[in-house]
Amino acid sequence: MIPPNSSESEFVTLVPPRADPVPALFDSPHSGTNYPDNFDVAIDHLKLRRTEDTFIDELFAAVPDYGATLIAARFPRCYVDPNRSDLDIDPAEFDGWQGAAEPTEKSRIGKGLIWTRFRGMDPLYTRPLTGDEALARIDKYWRPYHDAIAAAYDRIHEQFGCVYHADCHSMPSMGNIHDPDGETARPDFVISDHEGKSCSPAFFDLVVDYLRNAGFDVAINFPFKGGELTRRYSDPAANRHSLQIEINRKLYMDEVTIKKNSDFTKIQNLMTDLAQAVCNFAADQTLGGGN
Repeated sequence: MIPPNSSESEFVTLVPPRADPVPALFDSPHSGTNYPDNFDVAIDHLKLRRTEDTFIDELFAAVPDYGATLIAARFPRCYVDPNRSDLDIDPAEFDGWQGAAEPTEKSRIGKGLIWTRFRGMDPLYTRPLTGDEALARIDKYWRPYHDAIAAAYDRIHEQFGCVYHADCHSMPSMGNIHDPDGETARPDFVISDHEGKSCSPAFFDLVVDYLRNAGFDVAINFPFKGGELTRRYSDPAANRHSLQIEINRKLYMDEVTIKKNSDFTKIQNLMTDLAQAVCNFAADQTLGGGN
């Protein structure tokens, strides 16, 4: 059941502040578990679910209690990924693609806007998707999510003169051969700001210092520098600040069974406390007093 006063479609959940609003926005673009009926894949469903950032929306569910807006995707990221550009398409992967395309290394290994391979390896489909199928996913799923994020940014900025946005994710505890870090164990958290381009140092340091003071191993901008959501909507010069939080899944869940582990509540409480710290920070950063 979604919280009172929130809105939900098959695409997006938006939970408004439940306390006095502050200029803070949290989003979870990869925690969606509503698989469309036409998502006919060639791999086991449980394996497919390992592409999700499962439970991230739950870990941050309390952020509206401190005045922030929370937005979460309901659809799975491997169907269409809200944290990729709508141009991140490799035309060679789709039958009859007619649209514009700016493929990246992600799309070339099958992990772009619309995934065609599981973690860059096993094929997801028994046939190539058509260009029309890809465009339909963009229009029906990707665009409503981005419309919700853009509208929240504009509303918050108009009200307060600033926005502090945390884009929330999880990561497998081990990388693979297609990842920048390779087949290595990952830190507890990775905090990213496109190497200093997407948010103020004060906002970035607040999050990093909070987690390190709590005893966690925190990496910065590696193996993740930030994705489309932090890149597209941030503009620190205009007081629009965005950073990405990646949480190691081993901290709160069983990565094989996709079930919460015994530390889930502990990590949820930690994220609630972090959200409160972000919201308190954001409340002090109204136009004229920000960084």
